[in-house]
Amino acid sequence: MGMLLSQDEFAQALRTAGDRAGQPNDASKRLVQRWESGAIVAPRPLYARALQSVTGMPIEALGFAAPYTRITGEGTSGDDIPITTTTIEPPRGNTARSAPYGNYSGVWLSRYEYYSSSRDSTYAGLHYVVVLQHGDRLTIRSLPGSSSSAVTLDLTIDGNVLTGTWVEQTSPEGHYRGARYHGALQMLAEPTGRRIVGRWLGFGNDMEVNTGPWELVFQDASTGKATLQAYNHRPDPA
Repeated sequence: MGMLLSQDEFAQALRTAGDRAGQPNDASKRLVQRWESGAIVAPRPLYARALQSVTGMPIEALGFAAPYTRITGEGTSGDDIPITTTTIEPPRGNTARSAPYGNYSGVWLSRYEYYSSSRDSTYAGLHYVVVLQHGDRLTIRSLPGSSSSAVTLDLTIDGNVLTGTWVEQTSPEGHYRGARYHGALQMLAEPTGRRIVGRWLGFGNDMEVNTGPWELVFQDASTGKATLQAYNHRPDPA
């Protein structure tokens, strides 16, 4: 409902995410219905990765229990069999790229600056965001309570270089009246792995291309429900 997708469309998005990661899946409307009804309390790792990629949220925050895996040779119905502890392996990355310097999953503070020509002033956009890493890809989504606008970033990692795209859906009640903006992003991760800095590129209302600084500052390595709730508020402007 939050993504304004039908069950068929959501299943298609999961299949697309699997194909893009090099791990095809057979997500279907029936499977989505079984998740929503609670008939399957946790998806297999293959689907867990696709769910996290599409929603930008950790699997535990989507209402599921700990991940499941399939045990070869057991069970006759094809249903998932629970395992107490399962590590979700990242998808296979492009071997031509340098390996990421670390794991960036967790909660970060996102801050970017932009110039408003209509108000002749520079402003800052602040969001707490959830970062999920899948091999050499980062999926970043803002927490809904951290701002009246929603920000999405999709980045690819090559060593300490992060390249990708950003999208911001502004608030219908705000200055930009629900306008949707998007563009490119180039960033560098500091050796500590606790700060990522770079610049965004995007278009304005008068057919001009704008740019400005963007940084991500690490807050917490957890993506559990309690942690997300703790950061689901507006950041301190200071």
